[in-house]
Amino acid sequence: MPRSLQTMSSWALLLRLLALLRPPGLVEACSCAPSHPQQHVCHSALVIRAKISSEKVIPASADPADTQKMIRYEIKQIKMFKGFEKVKDIQYIYTPFDSSLCGVKLEANSQKQYLLTGQVLNDGKVFIHLCNYIEPWENLSFLQRESLNHHYHMNCGCQITTCYTVPCTISAPNECLWTDWLLERKLYGYQAQHYVCMKHVDGTCSWYQGRLLLRKEFVDIIQP
Repeated sequence: MPRSLQTMSSWALLLRLLALLRPPGLVEACSCAPSHPQQHVCHSALVIRAKISSEKVIPASADPADTQKMIRYEIKQIKMFKGFEKVKDIQYIYTPFDSSLCGVKLEANSQKQYLLTGQVLNDGKVFIHLCNYIEPWENLSFLQRESLNHHYHMNCGCQITTCYTVPCTISAPNECLWTDWLLERKLYGYQAQHYVCMKHVDGTCSWYQGRLLLRKEFVDIIQP
C-alpha cells in the first residue's frame, strides 16, 4: 500500500475508534476519563511546547465515501520534553475536525504558546485530541513547567487516583489520591497545579510540592 494511503488509513482508524469510545446518546459530546497532568505526561508518546502557525482542513482518508475531516495544524516547536526517540522536529500535528470526536481547536497565527501532549502514529505523524493534556503555556504553574523536565517523567511508577466522593482511600502503597474535584469541583485545581506524586526509595508514593509535604486537607480526605 502506498505510504500516503497508509497514513490516511491510520487517521481514519483513529477517528472510528474515537467514535466508538463516545458514550451512547452523546452525539455531540466528547467524553474523557480524568487524568492528572503527571499521568498525561507519563502516558503520552509526545510532549512539546509549541506555537500554532496555521491550520488547514484535510480529508481523513483517501476514500471518497469517507466524509470525515481532519485539521492539520502547522506548528513552530519551541521545546520537546518527551518523544525524542520517535520524532525529531515536528512541523504538523493532526486532530479530528469534529468536536464530537474530541477534535482540538487551537489559536493559529497568534503569540499564544501551548503545552501539547499526544500520540505518534507509525508513519511519524502526531495526533492530538481533547483527551490529551493541552493547555496554554501561560496557564501552567511554575512547578508544572519545571516538572515537565524531570519530576513527571521520574515518577511514572506512581499511580494517581481521582477522588469523587468521601471516603476515598489508598488501595496500593504507590498510589496518590487526587482530590481537586472534591475540594474545588474542578479537575485542574491547586493540587494538579502545584503538587507532584513522587516515589520514595521504599516504593511508596506521596504528594510533594518541592520539598514541602502535602497539605493537611489532602491527608484528611482519605479518612472515612
